[in-house]
Amino acid sequence: MTQPSATVTPLLFTPLKIDSLTLPNRVVLSPMCMYSAQNGLANEFHQVHLGQYALSGLGLIFTEAAAVSPEGRISPEDLGLWDDSQILPLGRITDFAHAHGALIGIQLAHAGRKASTYAPWRGRGMVPIEQGGWSVIGPDGRAFHELYPVPSAMTTDDIARVTADFASAARRAEMAGFDVVEVHAAHGYLLHQFLSPLANSRTDKYGGSFENRVRFLLEVVRAVRASWPSHKPLFVRLSATDWAPGGWDEFQTVDLARLLRYEGVDVLDISSGGLTTEQRITVGSAYQTPFAAMVRREVPDLIVMTVGQIETPERAEGLLLNGDADLIALGRPLLGDPHWVWKAAVAMGVKPQVVPPYERGTRTTL
Repeated sequence: MTQPSATVTPLLFTPLKIDSLTLPNRVVLSPMCMYSAQNGLANEFHQVHLGQYALSGLGLIFTEAAAVSPEGRISPEDLGLWDDSQILPLGRITDFAHAHGALIGIQLAHAGRKASTYAPWRGRGMVPIEQGGWSVIGPDGRAFHELYPVPSAMTTDDIARVTADFASAARRAEMAGFDVVEVHAAHGYLLHQFLSPLANSRTDKYGGSFENRVRFLLEVVRAVRASWPSHKPLFVRLSATDWAPGGWDEFQTVDLARLLRYEGVDVLDISSGGLTTEQRITVGSAYQTPFAAMVRREVPDLIVMTVGQIETPERAEGLLLNGDADLIALGRPLLGDPHWVWKAAVAMGVKPQVVPPYERGTRTTL
């Protein structure tokens, strides 16, 4: 096993303190839906899937999106945290992570008009009611796509109920032993739908102006922050832009970031897209990072995480050195190689953080 380099530790392997939590490095497992739960309950698949990352030296692990209500699931197979029965199965996972020195967070979500759809490998579009689907809600009555369900426009009572659902889910996350909670307001799901003029045509206090369109998210964040321990970090994931004319954009994201910091948000997880089929995304290496860099520059007291086609340790380190972000979230690279962090450490001359049974698997050259 390699010894620590005599040179300066790479930023990728420099600890980061967030409130009372200290991440051992800057690599984060991004939330990724697995579509493998039943009735929202975590099972053996989730234990093994997330457990492998608890043994792999990441700075922070995130579960997939957990729905705050049954109607908030993307698919019938989504993970959930709307019922107390879902606490214990998740608690087994957090216990395992903590027993092996890992930190773990959960993403809380509501799919809105993109709910009641098939898992990607089971079909496309709406799951019919007779096959386990359900009625969906959204800012207004427009569907995401012709194959998707038509939502009922939310009343103010619906908005209050969903806000309370997020708060209750945050309380359950604490009981389940999570270190971090993230509010999902990206990728075209409910909270993002309210943010964007392309999905929100309301004329009440939740639609129209920027101040009205961000109101629902701010109310949710306020409720979650009040329910989640003050010393534990709160993340929010945002789509910085809809990649479509007339939609949500990076300038509104910066304005919202300032408001979220005031509400006690510690970290912004900056992604993009997912709201409209009209999006035209320019994809490339670290293509979303310029949005994260803009937020970090304009709101310097916020910690910023970037994600999206960051494949190599060298690329990740370069983004950190350039001041574009504070944390690097990885999705597909870690699906393909759960030991990405070990290999990155060896390549950068850093001693990998490895649990004792795995020490024989680390070599100077991998």
